[in-house]
Parts: sequence; C-alpha cells; structure tokens
Amino acid sequence: MSANTEYRPSHAGMGAPHLYPSELLPSLQALLATLADIDFEHESDVETIRNSSVDEWLKQKTMRKLQERHCERRMPYVAQLERVQKQIQALAA
Repeated sequence: MSANTEYRPSHAGMGAPHLYPSELLPSLQALLATLADIDFEHESDVETIRNSSVDEWLKQKTMRKLQERHCERRMPYVAQLERVQKQIQALAA
C-alpha cells in the first residue's frame, strides 16, 4: 500500500489537519456523499410529512417508520465508513 497522502483540513476539533491516504480518499468521499444523499432524502420526507394535512397520529406513525428506514439505509454505509477510518488509522500508526 502506498504511503502517499493528501492534505485535507478537518472541520471538527481545533482545525488540526488530517492526512488521508490517496487510495482511500475516493472511498471516503463516496461514502460521505452517499450518507449525505440518504440524510437529505430523509429530511425531505420528514418535511413533507410535517407539512401534510393528515391526522397527527398518522404523521407520528409515518415519522417513526421513516426514522427506522433511515437508520436501516445508513447502517451499511456507516459500517463501511468505520472500516475505512480504521484503515486510515492503521496507516497513520
């Protein structure tokens, strides 16, 4: 595995720089983009339900189902992201 790294500023913490191995960067970006798409779609669905004129009990039931679906859709991508993060940490050690 190559030790090539690219500088990517961190948005968390105190602005400490993070170095990501260039071979893992596309995977990391794709996973984050997919999670962002899933989150955006979920928020859009939630907003649609909130603004609907259906009874409150039905809104609440639908919101619970949406939340379950959202968690189920995210789960495999979060697991993949954790694996990539472990690879990055292993390379940094």
